[in-house]
Amino acid sequence: MPESAAEKVKPAASPASEKPADIAGNISYHAQYNPHFSPHAFGPEEAFYATAESVRDRLIERWNDTYLHFHKTDPKQTYYLSMEYLQGRALTNAVGNLGITGAYAEAVKKFGYELEALAGQEKDAALGNGGLGRLASCFLDSMATLNLPAWGYGLRYRYGLFKQHITKEGQEEIAEDWLDKFSPWEIPRHDVVFPVRFFGHVEILPDGSRKWVGGEVLKALAYDVPIPGYKTKNAISLRLWEAKATAEDFNLFQFNDGQYESAAQLHARAQQICAVLYPGDATEEGKLLRLKQQFFLCSASLQDMIARFKERKADRVSGKWSEFPTKVAVQLNDTHPTLAIPELMRLLMDEEGLGWDEAWDITYRTISYTNHTVLPEALEKWSQIVMRKLLPRHMEIIEEIDKRFRELVISKHKEMEGKIDSMKVLDSSNPQKPVVRMANLCVVSSHSVNGVAELHSNILKQELFADYVSIWPTKFQNKTNGITPRRWLKFCNPELSEIITKWLKTDQWTSDLDLLTGLRKFADDEKLHAEWAAAKLSCKKRLAKHVLDVTGVTIDPTSLFDIQIKRIHEYKRQLLNILGAVYRYKKLKEMSAEERQKVTPRTVMVGGKAFATYTNAKRIVKLVNDVGAVVNNDPEVNKYLKVVFIPNYNVSVAEVLIPGSELSQHISTAGMEASGTSNMKFSLNGCVIIGTLDGANVEIREEVGEDNFFLFGAEAHQVAGLRKDRENGLFKPDPRFEEAKQLIRSGAFGSYDYEPLLDSLEGNSGFGRGDYFLVGYDFPSYIDAQDRVDAAYKDKKKWTKMSILNTAGSGKFSSDRTIAQYAKEIWDIKASPVV
Repeated sequence: MPESAAEKVKPAASPASEKPADIAGNISYHAQYNPHFSPHAFGPEEAFYATAESVRDRLIERWNDTYLHFHKTDPKQTYYLSMEYLQGRALTNAVGNLGITGAYAEAVKKFGYELEALAGQEKDAALGNGGLGRLASCFLDSMATLNLPAWGYGLRYRYGLFKQHITKEGQEEIAEDWLDKFSPWEIPRHDVVFPVRFFGHVEILPDGSRKWVGGEVLKALAYDVPIPGYKTKNAISLRLWEAKATAEDFNLFQFNDGQYESAAQLHARAQQICAVLYPGDATEEGKLLRLKQQFFLCSASLQDMIARFKERKADRVSGKWSEFPTKVAVQLNDTHPTLAIPELMRLLMDEEGLGWDEAWDITYRTISYTNHTVLPEALEKWSQIVMRKLLPRHMEIIEEIDKRFRELVISKHKEMEGKIDSMKVLDSSNPQKPVVRMANLCVVSSHSVNGVAELHSNILKQELFADYVSIWPTKFQNKTNGITPRRWLKFCNPELSEIITKWLKTDQWTSDLDLLTGLRKFADDEKLHAEWAAAKLSCKKRLAKHVLDVTGVTIDPTSLFDIQIKRIHEYKRQLLNILGAVYRYKKLKEMSAEERQKVTPRTVMVGGKAFATYTNAKRIVKLVNDVGAVVNNDPEVNKYLKVVFIPNYNVSVAEVLIPGSELSQHISTAGMEASGTSNMKFSLNGCVIIGTLDGANVEIREEVGEDNFFLFGAEAHQVAGLRKDRENGLFKPDPRFEEAKQLIRSGAFGSYDYEPLLDSLEGNSGFGRGDYFLVGYDFPSYIDAQDRVDAAYKDKKKWTKMSILNTAGSGKFSSDRTIAQYAKEIWDIKASPVV
């Protein structure tokens, strides 16, 4: 920034003003009096931090008002426990939700900057991996917008999952650097600190009560991140815990004796807890660290809830512990926070002196559980030996829960006695590896269990948890996932948002997404078609620039943009996608120049991270890149096909890719994807889906219309039989499937050994062999569906209408709807707006 521009804006604290001149003064005030950089430095990075802190002033004011209001009115509050949150950049979202985007845009111009450029300086908070974290963040946005009294709880990961680099060898993982400087949004709460114990032993006191003592004790320090609601005065909090050791834990004598590592052992172990999301757990040390993380989140969060309850307890009429579930609802986001169950029992019994029956009644009425998967490897099972070593008191409590559950079945459900072995919490069928089944513990101990899409919830009730349904028929619910329309349409796609507002003659759709159905009556209007297509082209050009910037590949904005972005996993079948692209490439090579000119040009984009130790997923990443390197440099075909791997997929990347998409692939093996939420984001942005009848695809297809969705593949009820057929040698591969595999084997895409990856599609049995995910079975119907896509895209009028009807049918998939259902049907909490 030129020095003269800085001198024109005098620093003056004015945190609440909405006048651009006052806002500029407040930004200047932060740069001068809350400096993080050398004096006179005010480049884009410095300007971003000062601007963010100016916005934070306003958020803190709303935050304080909101929690003072909750303190005075004492409503029942929800506490959402999740190991992941993928918030994305906060600046654009914050000024958008606060309704001050225009004022801030004008204010930063006084320094010679564009607001969009400053927002681009922000790094995504590395607090999650995939859909679980994006969902949790959408839910917080909706809780705040609906004025619900709520908190999110998570861990403050220093290095996140990893930053993905793509090299000639494939995916390379390096540590995320989002906290290398600092986050302008978080506030450390030095008065909110709780002890968290590990290891040690259980003492039996003279009165028969039990106490967990010894071991190592760390401190959990709270960092709060404000979550503003849209067009409301409420702002709630995402509370992130950091692990700390105290000065007393530093051994000065050892340090001065040269034993530097020994002197700071506990400090080092504290840093490990919040260093990395999902540390590798192949070793016992890795397993212990993961379990430590999960318990650390649960223990700190529950102590916080209990402290808040006790703070208000004296003011209540009865002040009884039995009121706890009338003031506190705890939602477990997947099985990662399962230890909240035995920890709440321990705190109530050992710290507060309650008996088992009263503590169990409180725990059962307080806790509810969301299941996110039917994949066996994702249903956590923890070694009983590791659990007993790290958490001896909790293992006792889990054993008692299991014992009482088995007694319940035998005494009241005699007909279920033969099912106990599969239902019980503790599985000792392998004496060498006895385990705690965390999903079973959640189901037994929660008053509500929900799936996240209609199909998924039915699978839970009819298959995974069918035996429990016999005991508790009313415990199981469906809560179809949703997304926030603020971040995922209004803010990330302003071009389309303005058109929607113009044609609906209101912007109320931003908080009442069902209003989008009003677009249906204009679906054939030529003027809307022209505006819609222009908005889409603008988004495609922005996406093409991003692709050029991060990969060096030039893509044609007039080609069909075909995108699959999600965690790389065999069940999500990125392999089916790239095999389809390989087959398309082979056919293009076989065509004459005249025949190629009739082809629908297509740009296939794939993005996502493969877990660091997931070898086959990493092979898929490598294959996409190798195919792209050949196809994109082949002058005969690269006008008609390009294949691009988008590196380091995160929320901010998605905010560019999704608005620019025209076709999106949601092609998981039917019955394996719980819901999906990126499918909702794509549809909302006028993208047409090619997909299986899996997860929320089923409901999306119902809402947008069967003609506006490209369906293929086996259905969930067929999958088990098809695997059996495969095992019995009855599968006959389509010649096109064999052609695609053969082209890879031929070395057409380089010398890397893809045999282990292709082997997974062959053979007749076993996970990792025998094509467990039915890529071969679904391949012919997938290719046929892609042919229908090519034909439809040539008819621009038809395609634009399909695009409009996808947006028009997306109203159901607002996270506002999902959260309103949770609030009413599971949590029993009500809106508590600040007035």
